[in-house]
Amino acid sequence: MSSRSTPSPGVDCLTPRLGASAMSGRPKKRPKGKTPNGGPARLVGLPKVCPAKKAMKRRGNLFSQIIDRDNIELAYYKARKGKAWQRTVKRIDNNRDEALSRLQNDLGAERFTTSPYKIKKIYEPKERDIYILPFYPDRIVQHALMNVLESIWTPLFIYDSYACIPGRGLHAGSRRTMEFVRRYKYFLKCDISKFYPSINHDIMYSIVEQKIKCKPTLRLIRDVIYSIPGGRNVPIGNYTSQWKGNLYLNELDMFIKQRLRVKGYIRYCDDFCLFSNYKQELQKWRDEIRGFLWNQLKLCFSKAELAPVSQGVDFLGYRHFPNKILLRKSTARRVRRRLAKLPHLYRSGRINLEQYRSSIASTWGWLQWANTYNFRIAIQLQELQEDVDGLRHTEAVQ
Repeated sequence: MSSRSTPSPGVDCLTPRLGASAMSGRPKKRPKGKTPNGGPARLVGLPKVCPAKKAMKRRGNLFSQIIDRDNIELAYYKARKGKAWQRTVKRIDNNRDEALSRLQNDLGAERFTTSPYKIKKIYEPKERDIYILPFYPDRIVQHALMNVLESIWTPLFIYDSYACIPGRGLHAGSRRTMEFVRRYKYFLKCDISKFYPSINHDIMYSIVEQKIKCKPTLRLIRDVIYSIPGGRNVPIGNYTSQWKGNLYLNELDMFIKQRLRVKGYIRYCDDFCLFSNYKQELQKWRDEIRGFLWNQLKLCFSKAELAPVSQGVDFLGYRHFPNKILLRKSTARRVRRRLAKLPHLYRSGRINLEQYRSSIASTWGWLQWANTYNFRIAIQLQELQEDVDGLRHTEAVQ
């Protein structure tokens, strides 16, 4: 593996120029009015924060926690959740104690290595490859790893990062987006081209090394990162991948918040939005972010849309307007198609009543966060709910 580290963000970041006012502890204020790019006046004379050089405590002595039997037991139950019907899971269930003891010994002796992947292609919501690892030992090991690392990595993430963080998610992100839509006049919406397949292994590992110093833990993380050949790609389907993706783009978050000083910023996975009252400011940020992504993370935009918020911000599956939230058109089409098939799937025996009920309930849960009254009528959601309730009553009587 290359011993390279993450490239520095720039000479000006490493050698800030401090004036007399900074030395005295009193920042010099810019004259009242606008900055050259049309934005509001800001304080100057303060040192710039360099994300890659920000002081942080590296954590050690983690491996004993990872291979602790209680942690492996917990990882087993997490990996098993919702998959108890699978043959491979049932096989481990029948000999659980022996299997988990063997796994603990293999991890302790550093004999574990990631298994070969099976690749499955999916087409919704877009075409992509899903990489599948065996339940035993791989999925259990990845849960055991994240049981320990989650509490270390989560505090590193900014407030307005909403993917893969306990207590946050799509709907919390949507509410926050509405705050920005009502506060600012313009938005810049960006997403990254083929994000997970483009993640550079060497850069990913160097970012992990900035936070972790426990050598056996690093060896285990390294094994997972480099389990795909070619120097790139964090496999979609690995439990650890969503966390690694968040950690990778946390470098971008630090650049935007600390270097560019953007207040109106929100990210979910590789989709992110910036907000401002000045178009010129967003254009300038777009150019700086494009350079940072390529120079530091070897990533590039697939889209960078700049528009007034009155046009609607299409983000997190919803279209956000200052006075309402609508469902994204592509999402509405998928919901309509899926619900239309449910009664036939149930009556032909391809899904059971619980699956029928769960699909209706999840749709209700998704639609309640937007202005969808007319859409719910159009897809006859209430009628489908009454059909499920009637079937459940009949089943209970029998």
